Parts: sequence; structure tokens; C-alpha cells
Amino acid sequence: LPHEKGRSIVERAAMATSRADVERGGSSSPRKQQQEKGKVPTPLYPQHEGEREWTPWLVPSILVANITVFTIAMYYNNCPAHNAKPGRDGQCVAGFLHRFSFQPLRQNPLLGPSSATLVKMGALVWDKVVHGHQGWRLFSCMWMHAGVLHLVANMLSLLFVGLRLEQQFGYVRIGAIYLISGVGGSVLSSLFIRSAISVGASGALFGLLGAMLAELLSNWTIYTNKVAAVTTLLFVIAVNLVLGILPHVNNFAHIGGFLTGFLLGFVLLMRPHFGWMERYRLPAGSPCTARKYLPYQWALMAAALALAVAGFAIGLAMVFRGANANSSCGWCHYLSCVPTKSWTCAN
Repeated sequence: LPHEKGRSIVERAAMATSRADVERGGSSSPRKQQQEKGKVPTPLYPQHEGEREWTPWLVPSILVANITVFTIAMYYNNCPAHNAKPGRDGQCVAGFLHRFSFQPLRQNPLLGPSSATLVKMGALVWDKVVHGHQGWRLFSCMWMHAGVLHLVANMLSLLFVGLRLEQQFGYVRIGAIYLISGVGGSVLSSLFIRSAISVGASGALFGLLGAMLAELLSNWTIYTNKVAAVTTLLFVIAVNLVLGILPHVNNFAHIGGFLTGFLLGFVLLMRPHFGWMERYRLPAGSPCTARKYLPYQWALMAAALALAVAGFAIGLAMVFRGANANSSCGWCHYLSCVPTKSWTCAN
């Protein structure tokens, strides 16, 4: 009609929708339409549950924080001032960096500060944690690195693993796994290593690897190449754990972080199963499941949560009580270092 030319597009669209509803005998309000139980609903907007992609900012922030802490450590270390009279250990490396130059290679082959500097800035030392009541070292040590080579290796691993996880699951869950796994690695280290200091984010990084494995097992139904994915991930984990038996590498931090992240992965990274996620791709009215998570996912989450809480409680109690886990496990020290003709495992 001529008078309809003055109506807005929105008004005409609303009138058309109302007429169509009347012709179908329905209501114009989607909320009043009753969906049959077990049937696919008609989506108001195109969506796929659980497929939101996050913009990662936490992992880059952790990267910057680690680099900043290392820079502060090198500034505080000031090799030229503390090594004014070079002895048998040699001179500072990269002297053109002045106070940021590295300790002599005989003292630190990883191109970093001295052990004394690391201890003062928060390295994990069993005696200071237990007898000095400095429990904060269980957390602070994961932000420190022994040298440039150590820092670069860990930060590349963080970017390779962490960015994908944060994109998929968000900063809250990945941040919790990273931090708690780092502390878990420190707890296990304190139970087995008493005569050496420990620094590095390796425990937290292994926690992310453990969480990836748990996520794969918990969300088994949504993956296509299941065997290939599990095999690849297990190979990467195994190679890194084997490298941990080399001297001067704290494999207990790797193992503790991995176990912590593995348990947390079942708790924090559970996703809706395949049938639930694909329900909007089916024609409206098709049969579908009303169950978002499968029973085995809930069972794994409950068991993992119980084990994680119990493990942390027992581990922390043993650490602050000064327990030595080596006395109960005579062979466990081989998990961190295996002596050969080429090297020994002495401190």
C-alpha cells in the first residue's frame, strides 16, 4: 500500500514476522515456543557451544615478567663489581654489557648471574624454606632463570604451548594451571633435593603439557585423529623427561609440575562432548542429547580434584615438616640424574 512506503524497515519486518507467526498458528515470541525435550532447538543466533576463541594476553605477560625478572637479576648481580680480581674462574663474559655482563663460564655456563644472586632474589633452597620459614620461595623460584640459554628455552616452550591453550580456554584457567603447577613442581623438588638451589619455569611449563594430555583424554569424543594426537604428545613429554636426567637439571620440578597440571586438566579443561557441541548443526527438531557432559568426564574430574587436593596438602605438610622423601624411596634420585662415565650426579 502507498502509506506503507513511509514505514521503517524494522516496522515492516516486524509486521511480516507477526503475519508469518499467525499463519503458523504460533507466537511471535521465541521464548513462548515450547521445545520438545530431546529435540534440537531452533537457534536464534548461529553459535557453537564451547568454541569461543580468546585473545591471549596472559602468556605474553608471563613472558615479559620472566624477562624483566632476569634483567633485574643481572643488574643486581653486577659481575664486574663482584669479580674485580678474576681468579681461576676467569673474567666476566660479555664485559661490554658492563654490570649486565655474565658470570665466568666456569661458574655459570648458561650465561647468567651467580648462585648467590639467585638465592638472594628468591631461588628455591630447601634449608631456607624449612628452617628459614621462607615458603614464598616455592612460588618465587618459577620466575627466575639461571641464564640466557635457560630463559630462551623456557620462553619458547611457553609460547609454543601456552598461546594455543589460552586461545582455547582463556586466561583464568590457563593461568591457574600454570601457577599451581609451578608450585607443585617446587613442592616435589623440596622433598627430594636438599643440597642444591632450583630456579626456572620448567615445572609450570610441564604443568601445561600435563593439562594438554588430560584435556585430550577428558574430551576424547571431539577429536578425530585421537591416536596420533596422544602419541605425539606423549613423545614430546617423554623426550623432555628423559632430558631431565642430565646433571644440573631438576627433573623433580618437571615431574611435580606435570602431575599437578595433569590432574588440574581434568578439573579445569573439561569441554562439552561431541553430540552437545554439534547440536546446532543438525536440522531443527532432530533428536539430540540433553546431557552436556558425559559420566566419565564427571568421574575423571572428581577423582582428579580429590587427588590434587590430597597431594598438595600432604606434600606441603611434608615439606614444612622437613621430611626427606629419599629416605622412603631409595631409587627415586635416579629420576633426576643418572650417573654415567661422562658425568656424576654430585652437587
